[in-house]
Amino acid sequence: MQPLNIAIVGAGMIGAVHRRAALLAGAHVRGVCASTPERSKEVAAQWGLRWAYADIDEVVADPQVDVVHICTPNAQHKPYAEAALKAGKHVVCEKPLATSMADAAALADLARSTGLVATVPFVYRYHPVVREARARIAQGDLGPIRLMHGSYLQDWLMDAGANNWRVDPSQGGPSRVFADIGSHWCDLVEWVSGQRFAEVSASFATVIPERAAASRQSFAVAAGDGAMEPVSSEDVAAAMFRTTEGVLASVTVSQVSPGRKNRLWLELDGAKGSVAFDQEDSERLWLGYADHTATFLRDPTTGSAEQRRLAVLPAGHAQGYAQCFEAFVVDTYAAIHGARPEGLPTFDDGLRAARITDRVVASAASRSWLGIET
Repeated sequence: MQPLNIAIVGAGMIGAVHRRAALLAGAHVRGVCASTPERSKEVAAQWGLRWAYADIDEVVADPQVDVVHICTPNAQHKPYAEAALKAGKHVVCEKPLATSMADAAALADLARSTGLVATVPFVYRYHPVVREARARIAQGDLGPIRLMHGSYLQDWLMDAGANNWRVDPSQGGPSRVFADIGSHWCDLVEWVSGQRFAEVSASFATVIPERAAASRQSFAVAAGDGAMEPVSSEDVAAAMFRTTEGVLASVTVSQVSPGRKNRLWLELDGAKGSVAFDQEDSERLWLGYADHTATFLRDPTTGSAEQRRLAVLPAGHAQGYAQCFEAFVVDTYAAIHGARPEGLPTFDDGLRAARITDRVVASAASRSWLGIET
C-alpha cells in the first residue's frame, strides 16, 4: 500500500503530536497550515515540509492530500472538517468535535454520508490496561456494575497569569473544562463499562474570575503587562450521571488542582469486584475483591487480546500517552485501508461527547436533573 499523504492544520502542541504519530504510522506529511501564512512557512521549515498552506482552502484543494488532521482551536473544527470531508478527504479532528451539539451532529451526518473515515482522538481508549478492564467487564468478571466514579484533574490553569484560547468561549465554546477533559472521562467510562449516561445533574464554578489578558501557550505561565480580563468559562465541574441501567456515576473535573498534571482516574465497582485506572500510572490496573486486591501489569504476553495487541513494548518498559496516540493514528489509517479496528473513536463518538457536554452545560445552568439522549 502507498503511504498516505497527510496535511496538518494547526501547529501548536497537539499538531506536533499528530505529526509524530503520523510519521511513525508510515504516512507522508505533505504540508502544514498554521494560524497565518507566515507561521505556516515557519513551521514547514522547522518540520522539513515542502508545502506551507496559506489557509484551509489550499489544504483541501491539494489533490495529493488523503487525510487532513485538524488541530486548531475548537471554533474552527466544524468549518474545517466540513471543508475537508466535502473535498473527499479523510479527517482526524481534535475534540471537542464542534462547539455546539448541532454542529457536531452535522459533521457526524456528513461523515456517514460520504463514507470517509473520520475519527476523534479519544486516545485514552488505547492504554493497554484500559482494554483489559473493558474485556474483564464484558466477560462478567466484576459482576453487574453498581457504581462508577472518578475525576480528571490538571493544574496548568491554576495561576491567574495563565491564559489560553480555550478560556475564551468564542474560540473554545460554551464549556471549557468539561468539554476539554470531562469529555475524555465520559467517553472512557461509557466505552469501558458498556453503559450509557441517560441523566445528569451538574455544577460549574469559575474560581479564578480574572486572568492575564495576553494569550499564553498551553501549560505555561508568562509575565504579562498586568492587564487582566474577566473569565466566564468554568475552572472546575462536578457531575452526577445515571445510566440507562440505573447505575450512578460521578466525576470531578478541574484545571486548577495543584500537582495534578493529567490525572484521569476512574473506578468501576461491580457486585463481585472493582477495577480502577489512573492515567498518570498507566502501566497498572487495580483490581479489588472482598478478600484481596491485585494489580494487573501491562504485558504483551498475557491478558486480553486487545491488551496484548496494544502492549507494543516489553513489560517493565513503560508505555504512555504517546503510544496511545500512535496506536490511534495507526488504527485510523488502517480503517482508511479497509480494516475495522476495535474501539476506533469516530465522529459518532465525537457527537456523543458533544451531546453529553450540551446536557451538562444546561444542567449546570438550570441546577436540575436533565435527560441525555442515548
